[in-house]
Amino acid sequence: MPKVSSVSVPYAAYLRVYEPLAAFPQPERDHWERYAKREHHPSYQDELRRSLADLLPTPPVPVPVHESDDAFVIEVEGVLCVCPWRTRLRGWQALDELPGQLPAPVLDAVLPPVVRRQASDDYERWLERNPDARPWIRTSTWQVPLHWFVLVSDEERAYEAKTGEGGAGGPSLRYRTPMVQARRRVARGLRALRDAIDEGPLIEGLMDVGRWLEEFHPRSYVELDYGGLVHTLSPGLLDEDHSAADVAEGIEALRRGDGAAAGEAYARLVERWRAVRDRLHAN
Repeated sequence: MPKVSSVSVPYAAYLRVYEPLAAFPQPERDHWERYAKREHHPSYQDELRRSLADLLPTPPVPVPVHESDDAFVIEVEGVLCVCPWRTRLRGWQALDELPGQLPAPVLDAVLPPVVRRQASDDYERWLERNPDARPWIRTSTWQVPLHWFVLVSDEERAYEAKTGEGGAGGPSLRYRTPMVQARRRVARGLRALRDAIDEGPLIEGLMDVGRWLEEFHPRSYVELDYGGLVHTLSPGLLDEDHSAADVAEGIEALRRGDGAAAGEAYARLVERWRAVRDRLHAN
C-alpha cells in the first residue's frame, strides 16, 4: 500500500452501510473475507486523500480509472461486515451533483467541460452494464443532513476526544445502528412528518435515504460518521453535540402535536450548525 500523508483532509461527513459477508456473491465474498483479515486497513482520510490527489494532474482525473478494491471493516458480535469504497461509482455520482453546487466559472476552472463530458459518457456506458449498482457510502460536505440523524439515536453516539478512527489521532464522533432499527426509525419519522407537514426537504431526504437502505441486507449496520467535520467544531461543541437527540425530540413533539417544542428542538439544531454553514459560505 502506498504511503499516505498524516495531514487531515476536511470537511465531509459520511453515511455508511456495512453488510455481512453473506450479502456478497462469490467471488467477491472471498475477496472481502481475505481483505478483512489484513492487519491494517486504510481510513476515510486515506480514501479522501487519494481522491483529491487525482485532481492534481493536468487535465484532472475526476473519476478513478479503476474501481477501488478497498473497504471499511467492522466486526459486530463475531460477524464481519464490510463497506466497500466504490470510489469510481461515487465519483461519477458526485460529478453529476457539482453543477448545482459550484458557479459555472469555478466549475469550468476546476473541471473543464471536456473532462466532465468524457466522464459522463463513461458513466452512461458503465450503467448500461451495471444497472443495479449503488454505493455503500453517502457523503455530505460541510454539514450532516438533518434526515441522517433520524436513522440513529443518542444512545448510539460514540465520541472520542483524542483518538479517532483514521483521523490522524484527532477526535471522532459517530453513531452506529442495526439496519432494522434504522429502517424502523425512517418509517416512524415519515409518519410523524407527513401528519404534521405536507412536504419539504426533510421528508424528501428521508424518503430518499429510506429507499437507499432497502437495497441492503437486513443484518447490515448503518453508520453516521462526522468524519472531517470534527475539525470545524471545538472540543466543547463536539462534546455537547447531541443532534440526534434534538431531531428525535422534534419528531416526537410533532407526533404529539406540540409545535412549540418541535420549534425549540429545531432552533437548537440551527444554532449548533450555524458556525459550520458560515464556513461553507466563506469558502
